Amino acid sequence: QVQLVESGGGLVQAGGSLRLSCAASGRTLSRLVMGWFRQAPGKERDFVAAIRWSGGLTYYADSVKGRFTISRDTAKNAVYLQMNSLKPEDTAVYYCAARLSVVVSTSGKDYTYWGQGTQVTVSS
Repeated sequence: QVQLVESGGGLVQAGGSLRLSCAASGRTLSRLVMGWFRQAPGKERDFVAAIRWSGGLTYYADSVKGRFTISRDTAKNAVYLQMNSLKPEDTAVYYCAARLSVVVSTSGKDYTYWGQGTQVTVSS
């Protein structure tokens, strides 16, 4: 079992920044991939970024590449999503997720554990 708790969402103006945090607890994270997904109202859940816990390999959706950075703190068992140059189209509920594999995946179906989500709203 892995428990995930997100925090750090909020309201920000376009061009601003936010940092999301995901606190993980439960089983060891060393053989997991951690991901961030988002879901806007009326839309499907989309992949945002992922990081392999061991080694730190990262992968990003094209829509956020160069603006968002995923990282992890192995001492704190936490994953972060630094979001810069935010756009109104980034508005969504952001979810942290854990995949029971060392292979990075962009599909939500491949992730077993999910947090409750945190709202990010970007005003124009």
